[in-house]
Amino acid sequence: MATNDNRVSRRRFLKRCAATTGGAVFLPAIFPASALGRGGLRAPSERIQMGFIGLGGQGTGHLLGGAWTYVPGGYAAREDVQVLAVCDVRRERREHAQARCNAIYAQKFGQAAYQGVSAHNDFREVLARPDIDAVLLALPYHWAAPMSVMAMRAGKDVYCEKPCAITVREGGAVVETAKRFSRVYQAGTQQRSEYAGKFRLVCELVRNGRIGQLKEVYAFRQPGAFFPSPWTSDASSPVPDGFDWDLWLGPLPWRPFNGEAGHALSGMFVGDVNWAPHHYDFIQWVVNPDPKAPLEVSCEPRGPNPDDAVVHYRYANGVVVHSSACAGEPVGGEGGACFVGTEGRIAVERSNLVADPARILSEPIRPGDARVYRSDSHSGNFLECIRTRRPTICDPETAIYSMNAILIGGIALILQRALRWDPVKSEFIGDAEANRLLSYAPRPPWGI
Repeated sequence: MATNDNRVSRRRFLKRCAATTGGAVFLPAIFPASALGRGGLRAPSERIQMGFIGLGGQGTGHLLGGAWTYVPGGYAAREDVQVLAVCDVRRERREHAQARCNAIYAQKFGQAAYQGVSAHNDFREVLARPDIDAVLLALPYHWAAPMSVMAMRAGKDVYCEKPCAITVREGGAVVETAKRFSRVYQAGTQQRSEYAGKFRLVCELVRNGRIGQLKEVYAFRQPGAFFPSPWTSDASSPVPDGFDWDLWLGPLPWRPFNGEAGHALSGMFVGDVNWAPHHYDFIQWVVNPDPKAPLEVSCEPRGPNPDDAVVHYRYANGVVVHSSACAGEPVGGEGGACFVGTEGRIAVERSNLVADPARILSEPIRPGDARVYRSDSHSGNFLECIRTRRPTICDPETAIYSMNAILIGGIALILQRALRWDPVKSEFIGDAEANRLLSYAPRPPWGI
């Protein structure tokens, strides 16, 4: 059978050598311990080969260790991963990451001249490499879904930081592409795995009736939606040397550079698409709604600014979620949520977990109680699922269902009225105006 895979396995290589030397295979007398999997290192065949695209604070944290990484030294320090490529549209970021990774591996492998990590400006060069198994994407918001789709089409498994999509339609493309190409996908909603398991504990306590029947949830982050606004300013400034502004914009409408770009351009979003994905993902994990049942979302204005409003979600199982950026948070200001039942309540965020009555937290999960997917390392879960091909703890269907809740709540904020959502058809019921906000026309050639 013909194949496009030009890689030669170790076994095939030895067979070729035997055939050409009359059965005698001559090998170098000395191998580095890393090549044989000795000295505490895994053999190359056992390492997942990765590329890292987007090297801002979060991307570099994942790569080299830092905030949101939860593993000392990041992926570059793991024995089951080998970083082959780093990519960013800012030259200084990619060159710094390349130098740091090569230095780490030079010491690890005992090869002073190690230069096995390449640096790229254009992510398509990384996706074209057949030796890369998976990519970690930590990108400006508007690039998350398009690049995830392109990576999975290229045969890569994907870890994508939030928000995993900024429109409902591109989120649907993420789900369909993962199914079609049988790719492993992990959304960066680390609260499912990290923080000593407190979010998982709350999920299991509520699902097992420790607060009675769940009635209401107070989300202390507001939903949000992409809402492209026309460029009306003539202000511009020179693009910094080594910064590919055109590629940074990608699918967004063109506008001149005017100061250092952050996650997204001002005027493009209503509400919160940055922190909200963490908290709504967790809330829906607890609420456990029927993913095929219609959902009602309404907006309660609290002033002239849409961001001051309260958004209410009414699920088919009777639970109502109230979300607001202006409500007083119950604990320490990290977002989180408060779950109110007929017999008590639980409030949780990353640093705190409280309950009323307090005994709720002292009652252990019993052997016969319902349990949820357990992961104690979000990155570790991703790597394990690459090996086993089972779904991750935040697979594309789960991630996009939660992201859609955020986006339709943001659309209710934009329109300042109630909407009814059909998750099967991925559209609002009988509302053409709202449905026009489910997508936008991407700038060529970046349509998906």
